[in-house]
Amino acid sequence: MPTAAKNRLVIVESPAKAKTISGYLGPGYVVEASFGHIRDLPAGAKQMPEKFKKEPWAYLGVDVDHGFAPVYIVNPDRAKHVTKLKALVKDADEVLLATDEDREGEAIAWHLVDTLKPKVPVKRMVFHEITKSAIQAAVASPRDIDRDLVDAQETRRILDRLYGYDVSAVLWKKVQRGLSAGRVQSIATRIVVEREKQRMAFKSAEYWDILATLATAKGETFAATLIALNGDRVASGKDFEPTTGTAKSNVVHLDEMAARGLAARLDDRDFVVTRVEEKPYRRRPYAPFITSTLQQEAARKLRFSSQMTMRVAQRLYENGYITYMRTDSVNLSESAIAAARNQIAELYGPAAVPPQPRKYTGKVKNAQEAHEAIRPAGDSFRTPGTVAKELSTEEFKLYELIWRRTIASQMNDAVGQSLSVRIQAVTATQEQCDFAASGKTITDPGFLRAYVESSDDADEEAEDAERKLPPLVKDQHLTEEGLEPVGHTTQPPARYTEASLIKALEELGVGRPSTYTPTIQTIQDRGYVVKRGQALIPTFVAFAVIGLLEQHYPRLVDYGFTAAMEDELDQIAGGDATALEFLTSFYFGSASAAEGSVAHAGGLKKLVTENLGEIDARSINSIPLFDDVVVRVGRYGPYLQRGGSAQSEVDPDTETASDGDRVSIPDGIAPDELTPEKVNELFLGGGGERNLGEHPETGEPVVLKSGRYGPYVSSGETNASLLKTQSPENVTLADALRLLTLPRLVGKDNEGEPIYAKNGRYGPYIERGKDSRSLADEEKLFTVTLDEALTLLAAPKVRGRREAAPPLRELGVDPLTDKQMVIKDGRFGPYVTDGETNASLRRGQTPETMTVEQASEMLSEKRAKGPAPAKKAAAKKAAPAKKAAAKKTATAKKTTAKKATAKTATKAVKKAAPKKAAPKKA
Repeated sequence: MPTAAKNRLVIVESPAKAKTISGYLGPGYVVEASFGHIRDLPAGAKQMPEKFKKEPWAYLGVDVDHGFAPVYIVNPDRAKHVTKLKALVKDADEVLLATDEDREGEAIAWHLVDTLKPKVPVKRMVFHEITKSAIQAAVASPRDIDRDLVDAQETRRILDRLYGYDVSAVLWKKVQRGLSAGRVQSIATRIVVEREKQRMAFKSAEYWDILATLATAKGETFAATLIALNGDRVASGKDFEPTTGTAKSNVVHLDEMAARGLAARLDDRDFVVTRVEEKPYRRRPYAPFITSTLQQEAARKLRFSSQMTMRVAQRLYENGYITYMRTDSVNLSESAIAAARNQIAELYGPAAVPPQPRKYTGKVKNAQEAHEAIRPAGDSFRTPGTVAKELSTEEFKLYELIWRRTIASQMNDAVGQSLSVRIQAVTATQEQCDFAASGKTITDPGFLRAYVESSDDADEEAEDAERKLPPLVKDQHLTEEGLEPVGHTTQPPARYTEASLIKALEELGVGRPSTYTPTIQTIQDRGYVVKRGQALIPTFVAFAVIGLLEQHYPRLVDYGFTAAMEDELDQIAGGDATALEFLTSFYFGSASAAEGSVAHAGGLKKLVTENLGEIDARSINSIPLFDDVVVRVGRYGPYLQRGGSAQSEVDPDTETASDGDRVSIPDGIAPDELTPEKVNELFLGGGGERNLGEHPETGEPVVLKSGRYGPYVSSGETNASLLKTQSPENVTLADALRLLTLPRLVGKDNEGEPIYAKNGRYGPYIERGKDSRSLADEEKLFTVTLDEALTLLAAPKVRGRREAAPPLRELGVDPLTDKQMVIKDGRFGPYVTDGETNASLRRGQTPETMTVEQASEMLSEKRAKGPAPAKKAAAKKAAPAKKAAAKKTATAKKTTAKKATAKTATKAVKKAAPKKAAPKKA
């Protein structure tokens, strides 16, 4: 008797992945998605199972008193799907868990087993690319779940919960509600804040040099720069102390007058070559992409955010175009190396292929070398041209980037010659001036034919750029054809971009490939960092948070300590350390812990409970700028205070005029832009609080204030925005008292319904109940009579289509589609559009601060979702007709129906019953 075919259930993480894999497995396999994690720690005590709700650790979701046992719950939005998976498991003869190959994927696989509790054999199916050969190989050689990897991921999750919940609670009490702390996010925030502090402390300096245009006897010209005067080096940007702007003592600091005078004295003098050095130039290819380098290059070359890069890479991976995109290994498989070398020979000729395959060593600590780098999928790479029609614009650009980097990594070195020249001239007053020039000639571009890496410094020269100098020899005389004094200004250290921040985290050994993108998104969502173009700018809330952590929990934001925690987690993954010992030491402390560690200090629990009273919220939320000016982090946003009770905790909505001058900091001003000049401008520009006088009826002060939505006047509990025709500088007490009468009761109609004159977002209007009419101008707010109002209300509303309003802002060209992008004001608020696709602005975004990159990404996301699904109204209307037709058919065949046997009817009922009952059971 033949053996029945096995029914194998394959569980993957996403529907897209499931669709691709199912096409490679054929009959006998059912492929279903888990939709990521099916369960997690509860979000708070409210989600805890009833039996744990009264436990003191219930808010954590982790039983810290009994071995840090986590309490897992099925995500509410996954409950129905888990029921479906359980039904599929019950019908299966074998379960194959095909979640991602990293630690998180291993943990998801374990959660699936622990939740679904299959009674059939379960195996782990691992692959790094979704191709037919890779999937079939993975099915043929499954393995067991790696419990060490699961333990490491679970420990990481518990650690992040302990850190996040306990430290975040401190931030809520001492800084602001809704904030959060995290093992990686707090380090990332500190890095950005430290760079901004460096920029705030920076003092610029001006320095000059001379650019000489020189010519050979044959008339060939080139440029050389003054580098030394009388044997002493001429100052360049690196020679200035950043916080004082003073030059080092061992250099010559030329100002404009000195440079121009020296240039005049060098006019028509003899220039002689004193040294010529020629060296071979050689540049090795870059290693294939890992997660961090892919994000960095996509940001530089394609202007993608890290989130967009990973989202596009995920689509490419799930559809079988690239290998797994979360990796810290630069290794390539033997088959991938062979594919790259074959393709290089086809495209660039056999001479472009080096004699031996190239092997790379990664610089990432504890990299998982068993994995592969990010490369095109398959044993023969598809060129970008062959997949162009299958991919979206974003997918194609990223695929081409990955393909080029992979191909280049197996090509020859770029080789050539570099030339360094020194030239001397002496003035009539015997001043010895040394000039320098350098050149580079590439004789064989090698890998540069396929790929050139970009730099975070936009002014840095590309590696494939040549600078050719004419043939020069020692003692050769040159003719001076021009001397141009050139002024320079020292620049503060550049702000971090997403790409350079990821690089910094990687170099510190903080975080892992899967954490970089969510970390950068989190610090933006929490309001710690805002993007301006590509730059990441910290907010003053971030200053307050990092100030608190540095003063009271320094080890939690210590780079070395955080990297050491990452190392311990890696040891757990390798089976060389235990999770319980690590968590106990971190949370409760350990007498054997190193001096100065969190554990030695009593652990995290003691720090966040016993030391809470030592944290002074007043000083934490005050960031000194200079003199008597401080930035306050208040409930309604940051503001400046000058003079008065500079050390008191002050709420800008309740403090009095005796507490000094205050002014809100407008949105969009970066911390380093609050120079003394800018601060004075804010205080003098009418943006600060100004006492206009006393209200004649209430005796309360009438104050002009600057809020997040513009200037307004306030007296007691009454506030009123300034009219569009008014400016803060010219507002008088009389103006303010007039504004405070709004909204104004115009009168009542014949039925006693009140009519008000109001000033709204779209201008002045009158209102009676839900009925309203616009007023001609703002002055009418104070002069419109009851008769005029009744006449306006009696007239029908103008229903004609209004003339299209001009856009709120023109953004420029979308780098992905080359279409013009604008921001418009719609019925539900502002939105960005390219004429075909619309995307509403998100919470916290404003038309003024929206960047081209943000707009491009939003439109890209909207396009990726596709058009909105068609409404089902038509289908519902069609249903009665179908039902009627069925009824008519049934009537026509009534005789035939009567002849149906009881046995057949019973079978039909039994067959239909489970289908009807299933939803009820679920």
